[in-house]
Parts: sequence; C-alpha cells; structure tokens
Amino acid sequence: MRFCSKCGGLMIPKKSEKKKRGITLKCRNCGKKVGSYAKDYNLKEKVEKNPQDDVIVMEKDISLETLPVTKIQCPKCEHTKAYWWIMQTRSGDEAPTRFYQCCKCGYKWREYQ
Repeated sequence: MRFCSKCGGLMIPKKSEKKKRGITLKCRNCGKKVGSYAKDYNLKEKVEKNPQDDVIVMEKDISLETLPVTKIQCPKCEHTKAYWWIMQTRSGDEAPTRFYQCCKCGYKWREYQ
C-alpha cells in the first residue's frame, strides 16, 4: 500500500494510459500519478487474528449466573424478576426473540419484538 507524497492520500492502481500492459498508481485526492508497474501488480493485506475477536456461542446449557436480570412479571407465579437472553430464531432480516426465565419458579417464556 502506498500513499501520495503530495497530499497523503491512498494510491490506487489504474491501467496505464501509455502502456497497454502497465499499471500506474493514482492518488484518490489530488490525482497525482506515480510510476509504471507490471500488469501482475497485486494488492495484499495481512490481517492478524486477535483471540478476543472470536465469537462466543452459548449452547442450551446456559449458566443463570451469567445472564442479566430484568423486572418483568412471570405469567405463572407473578414474581417480578426474570433472567433474559436474546436469540435469532427466524430469518436474519427479522427481529430476534427475547427469552425470559423466572428467578423464583424457573418458568420460561418468550417475547417477539
């Protein structure tokens, strides 16, 4: 990756106007052109994977201690606190489903958003 010496903009490879097989780097901002390269000029970017970038998927054995608690009335025992979590149960372009579990009796129910 190269940057323009005039304005600091990113240099983008373009087909050379003078040579049919060459490639010229052209600045996006000011239009400055630099050099002539072979046609097989490749752009590559090395991405370092960070272990913290991994997605953690929770399976069915959810530990209740890790779930948040909210104030909502249980339809079974009328207790006012429940654990909650969100899952995508329908297609990706629709809203996720919120699940609740009563802190007192353990009754589970869902709420569609």
